[in-house]
Amino acid sequence: MFDALSDRLERIGQNLRSKGRLSPADLDAALGEVRTALLEADVELSVVRAFIEAVKTRLDGVALSQSLSPGQQVIKAVHEQLIEVLGGTSLKVTYATHPPTVILLAGLQGAGKTTTAAKLARWFKQQGRQPYLIAADLQRPAAVEQLRVLGGQIGVDVFSAPTDPVSVARAGLAEATRIGRDVVIIDTAGRLSIDEALMAEVKAVSGATNPHYTFLVIDAMTGQDAVQTARAFHDTLELSGLIVTKLDYDARGGAVLSARGVVGRPVVFASDGEKLENFDLFHPDRMASRILGMGDIMTLIEEAERTMDKDVVADAAGRMMSGQFTLDDFLSQLNQVRKMGSLGGLMKMMPGMSKDIRKAADNIDDRDLNRVEAIIKSMTKAERTNPTIIDGSRRTRIAKGSGTNVAAVNQLLNQFKEMQKMMKQMAGGGALPGPLAKLAPMAARAQASGQLPSGLGGLGGPASFTSPAKGGSKKKKKGGRVTPPKNR
Repeated sequence: MFDALSDRLERIGQNLRSKGRLSPADLDAALGEVRTALLEADVELSVVRAFIEAVKTRLDGVALSQSLSPGQQVIKAVHEQLIEVLGGTSLKVTYATHPPTVILLAGLQGAGKTTTAAKLARWFKQQGRQPYLIAADLQRPAAVEQLRVLGGQIGVDVFSAPTDPVSVARAGLAEATRIGRDVVIIDTAGRLSIDEALMAEVKAVSGATNPHYTFLVIDAMTGQDAVQTARAFHDTLELSGLIVTKLDYDARGGAVLSARGVVGRPVVFASDGEKLENFDLFHPDRMASRILGMGDIMTLIEEAERTMDKDVVADAAGRMMSGQFTLDDFLSQLNQVRKMGSLGGLMKMMPGMSKDIRKAADNIDDRDLNRVEAIIKSMTKAERTNPTIIDGSRRTRIAKGSGTNVAAVNQLLNQFKEMQKMMKQMAGGGALPGPLAKLAPMAARAQASGQLPSGLGGLGGPASFTSPAKGGSKKKKKGGRVTPPKNR
């Protein structure tokens, strides 16, 4: 998401950096481009106007920094205001003094409320809580069964009954209290559009359960409709915050910027994939950095720590630095990286990665990586250890065994050979090529401070492999908090 906005703002930033001095006309032109970029991203007009005025206020009368050029100061002001518009700080949910903490999810049909309910329950479970799900969406066929299935996948109980939403919610809350659950998540019905029946029903459920938090689930792809949706639900329920779904889609992203600006409530959680684990607290500062092409190294580090086997990565990294990196090591590293998500998503989090590199990584999908894995697994142990022995007849055998062709095998071997050269440069202290040269000192500093898992530098490898396809190669604020919950 935000791809188009990010591209526009990156270009504006590059133009500003090239100027030694900024005249008032230069500044007006730059802010005009920012305004156009935000409008094209489907950000609501009133939010755009407020954004531009706030940036001007930040720049008005500010003394020139000794360390920043005038252009960089403009970029800094835009970055700071983006953080503010996105929520200001990373927010944390506080828990009720007398459990359970009750959370009501509201939103239109298709926004992903039911899946979000399960993702949220899984997240609370990872925090050491005992969540409980209530299936109060009796409007959509199979919604109750869907929540039961998802609850079973994450090991969370689901309460349901064939009565009415208010009775289900009230009875479910009583049952959760009886069995000692400390977080209750209520999934409510949606409609294809806002209507009186929808609002009356969700308001009745809210009145019966008196939730500590009411989160509006909005689809990042809805554009301007998200503004009206957020305003209507906020007027009815007084929202605590927003949960944004489908952040991984190629949407313009205006919904996120607009909804928060219109209702004045923060984005608390975000979902960036279909899997239940693709869900976490929303970090405005990190998202602002990604929008401006600055990367998001902290999220990358956290994801690596969460998904990677540190012993496996460290062992491969040691072999890499000693110049003994084999195709077995590469396959192991590839599988570790795949646990973290798409290569395109990872490239967007790496500072210094050019737009071309990020787009190339976006073109690599799981099928491409599956073909790489099939080719390597079609080799013998000796071939994986020493690819130089792979002659023409061996390449033909490997191509047949992997269901690809000789051109694909040749491409993989040639790219692995180039990768080995780069590893020897690293082992010998030589200069790294391109953006990796910028990442190396940053990774070293993070690893020295204990932030970076050993071996994360190995992430650079798999991303450099283009896809071998059939038929040949294919082209300073402290962390804030949501308002503490009221005791019921």
